[in-house]
Amino acid sequence: MEISPSKSSILGALSQALDLVEGQPEGHALRAARLAMRIGREIGLPDSTAEDLFFASVIKDSGCSNNSVRIQKIFGGDELLSKRAVKFIDWTSPVESVKFAFKHTERGQSMVAKLRRMASNLGPPKQVMIEVTEARCTRGAEIARMLGFSPVVADAVRNIDEHWDGNGAPFEIRQDEIPLLARIICLTQTFEVFATTFGVDAAYTMMETRCGTWFDPDLVQACRSFRTDTAFWNSFGDESSDAIADALPHLGESAMDADIDKICEAFALIIDAKSSFTSEHSARVTQYALQLGHWFGIGKTRLQTLRRAGLLHDIGKLGVSTGILEKPGKLDDDEFAHVKLHPKYSFDILKRVPSFDSIAELASAHHERLDGRGYWRGLAGGEISLDVRILTTADVFDALTAERPYRAAMSADAALVIMERDRGTAFDPDCLDAVRDCLFAERAMSLAA
Repeated sequence: MEISPSKSSILGALSQALDLVEGQPEGHALRAARLAMRIGREIGLPDSTAEDLFFASVIKDSGCSNNSVRIQKIFGGDELLSKRAVKFIDWTSPVESVKFAFKHTERGQSMVAKLRRMASNLGPPKQVMIEVTEARCTRGAEIARMLGFSPVVADAVRNIDEHWDGNGAPFEIRQDEIPLLARIICLTQTFEVFATTFGVDAAYTMMETRCGTWFDPDLVQACRSFRTDTAFWNSFGDESSDAIADALPHLGESAMDADIDKICEAFALIIDAKSSFTSEHSARVTQYALQLGHWFGIGKTRLQTLRRAGLLHDIGKLGVSTGILEKPGKLDDDEFAHVKLHPKYSFDILKRVPSFDSIAELASAHHERLDGRGYWRGLAGGEISLDVRILTTADVFDALTAERPYRAAMSADAALVIMERDRGTAFDPDCLDAVRDCLFAERAMSLAA
């Protein structure tokens, strides 16, 4: 019997998706968690609090998709580049904030476009930061509660961008008003960005510069205490959540099915928040897919896999620019090529989760076509399982019946007319028949009521 993965290993693996949406290199959250756990050990955190620190560290960016649309509207272009670049400046400085805005607004566009966009965003730079940070942190805390974590974890995620001197965001609280775990993560997430990009020495220099302003001096001292620990820094790039959690046995306990389902449901919300046009898309696709699965008489275990794959099928879209996802017109070749990578991103993320192999295969195949003209693998005919055919049909049906930036939502009947044109080429004929039967049954029940 297959052993269920631990909650820590699932969230550690899925944190790679949160790295994508925040514009960070793969493994950012896990490296920051590794550093946080070391600081926790230096200051003598008890095991239960250290466990809270680990989980708060790996889900710290779970609200980041919630501000993607807003950031893209502020700066234009690829918001992932803006999100990454802002980590290297002291955004509490008005001078640095203005320089950042001038450099990153409408990058690569004309001066007229740049100035027009900047004029539309007039207002104190700090206020803009507070706005986008509040959207991120509030949503992140909600996700933490949804996952069943303690208020300690939720409070840490809500306050990770508060600064020791009170000039952080979004609540501008200071010193001991900021929860301890939030103070630790504020330091470690920034330290990791500098260490990974410029090296550990540069990260220590940044930390000293911001000691007493951004960072708690006592935590800075704790971080200083292992600067010469060569073994630690040599292993700093280890992205295994198991390696981080070795000293905390409870983190390795197998997750219950209900816990895994909650994680999938939470990440569906994170995924769908990336664009203003995909609200509840993953939940609806899952609902349609399960209806079709029942129509085909699929068993309980396969239905469970289909449900989880449906909720997570678009997780790779967290690595696609919101500017592309929200574009009102036709995508150019480069933009479409980028979009076509998202199923591969989904596979790369999900395959990291222990025992999620079948979910990764199914979720990442939702743009394959029977005629082999789909993506990302170009599978065809018998290479495409019934479960994939079901998920593909459900995904396209929902996409057509939902509003998109380039068109209004279609009726179910109009969507099926369009899908029928690709009967046997893109879509399995039996799946299309199942959609019609399910719709007919729903209408009959509605009339009877």
